[in-house]
Amino acid sequence: MRPVQFRITQGDESLTSHAGLALIGAVVGRTQLAARVDQMRFDDRPQPDIAQSEIVTTMTGLLSLGKPDFEAVEEFRQDRFFLQALGLERTPSAATLRQRLDALADRSALMIREESADMVARHAPQLSPCFEVEDQRYGHWIALDADVSAFDNSHTAKEGVSWTYRKVEGYTPIFAYLGGEGYLINAQLREGKQHSQDGAPAFFKETLALARRVTQEKLLVRLDAAHDDIANIRLFQAAPKVDFIIKRNLRQESKDAWLREAEELGTGETPREGKQVYVGDTLKERDGTTLRVVFRVTRRSITAQGQALLIPEVEVETWWTSQEATPEQVIALYHGHGTSEQFHSELKTDMDLERLPSGKFATNSLILLLGMLAYNALRLCGQTALREDRDQPPQHRIMAKKGKRRPGLRYGDAPMPVTVLGNPINMIDGTNNNTVKYVTNPASTANTCPICRVKAVAHTR
Repeated sequence: MRPVQFRITQGDESLTSHAGLALIGAVVGRTQLAARVDQMRFDDRPQPDIAQSEIVTTMTGLLSLGKPDFEAVEEFRQDRFFLQALGLERTPSAATLRQRLDALADRSALMIREESADMVARHAPQLSPCFEVEDQRYGHWIALDADVSAFDNSHTAKEGVSWTYRKVEGYTPIFAYLGGEGYLINAQLREGKQHSQDGAPAFFKETLALARRVTQEKLLVRLDAAHDDIANIRLFQAAPKVDFIIKRNLRQESKDAWLREAEELGTGETPREGKQVYVGDTLKERDGTTLRVVFRVTRRSITAQGQALLIPEVEVETWWTSQEATPEQVIALYHGHGTSEQFHSELKTDMDLERLPSGKFATNSLILLLGMLAYNALRLCGQTALREDRDQPPQHRIMAKKGKRRPGLRYGDAPMPVTVLGNPINMIDGTNNNTVKYVTNPASTANTCPICRVKAVAHTR
């Protein structure tokens, strides 16, 4: 086969490395956040040159690009695509962005939370259940995972930075994720020294209200031992269509006593020589309330390496739960809670949101919430792309089995539209006027790739 002859021409088109920002602008632009923020009035700035909504949208755009620093906006001030993608009239300077976010910090938290939840409710392709039963009378449960994560802000003098449980100076925000897709339904910045349970009931109450803006299905709240508190349990018991699995804190309970109870009540198995595992459930009283407890007790007399132990090791794991599933199912459901650590990682590393940019606690709290909005917009685009990819013929799918990438479109292939949340989007101006198509004919210069602006070359999807 002879080498393909390419014809390269130079044009006046501009290239951009952040074409995906058009998708973020399209998704966030369909919320009511801009209208709600612009209704806010400030005595010292009754008619600002740059609207409040443009400040919020600019910061959201920067966060979606993984650029949380205020100074990062300077490289986009003359970027026409940045303005068009986010629907901005003008881009603020770094100083203006900082000052205006300081002013907005104490007044916009609730509306950002509500608009973020409404955005997920409006556009989420689906919410994958964590547990289903065959009997339709019971339906299925949507996971609601909440957890605290340490944000390392060492060697700074930022307000609220203090010693965390991870033994670093920083913050300890709490997050709540909804569904198997991991939509961030609520977030709250906290001082590093604040205990996980301090203020948790109020956070969980707000989170349940936000979750109900997204789905009316039954919720399964999963929490670790840091939230083993009767106040949380009573809150979830009082909430309609809510079940819970909370890891218990053994405190001063005897492991030997648990082993005797497990041998009596549980089902035992011996996965290998010198290891016995007992799984079952029982009832325990907590502050006058009788609750179901699922347990798994492990006794080891020989290590996995074959070393015999003089004194057997006893490991006890227990969970409070209102879920009526079998003990094995309850334990498996709780293990799914560990997925939230992956979502933390995406916020801290992929979005580079760990080291917050402001010296003021309230402003950093606002930026974390805007990060939540950007995170959900990115996740919505990703989930929609995966759904639409599965709907394509196999030869046109982005991802093949075992994670291998499919070849790009070939000359003569049928054009494939780019859609955002089910609607065709013009990648240049973010409107719904035109369906974006990929190059299909090397002889044609009309069908130009809207992202890289190169003519007469076939591109991967």
